[in-house]
Amino acid sequence: MKPDKQEKSKDLCPKCGAPLGEITTTKSGKKLQRCSTGNWNPETRQIDGCDYVKWLPVEPETLDEKCPKCGAPLLMTTTRFGKKMKKCSTSTWDPKTRTAGGCDYVEWIKGTREELDEDCPKCGSKLILMTTATGKKLKKCSTSTWDPKTRTAGGCDFVEWQKT
Repeated sequence: MKPDKQEKSKDLCPKCGAPLGEITTTKSGKKLQRCSTGNWNPETRQIDGCDYVKWLPVEPETLDEKCPKCGAPLLMTTTRFGKKMKKCSTSTWDPKTRTAGGCDYVEWIKGTREELDEDCPKCGSKLILMTTATGKKLKKCSTSTWDPKTRTAGGCDFVEWQKT
């Protein structure tokens, strides 16, 4: 995570009363602010000190593309679960009535697939390089499948995550 070049917040930690630290951005693009008395320890993968974390909303990014339905600009947004999508800037959500308004155009951003000139070490079929929407890369066998109804994998199960 890298600190943003923003001023420290005047907010105080609700757990210990200390001021909150700098706003940092995770590899996946989420922004957070930790208590200034807590630090992330990558060796133990835990927080040393106060463990309060304030997650900040990620603002949508306006794209240079137009909505195919209504012609308004498109926005790149991230869901609270980290999935990315393009949506029309005229779309709205009313939390009181739980109804959507405006244009309903949405395009989910999926990963990319690239055929490789390598053979699978398990079954001998060709490998493919998958890049997820968040930028993670993995090599997997081209015969691997996923059945969403039964939620089971099929075919060859070879997967090798790439370090980026």
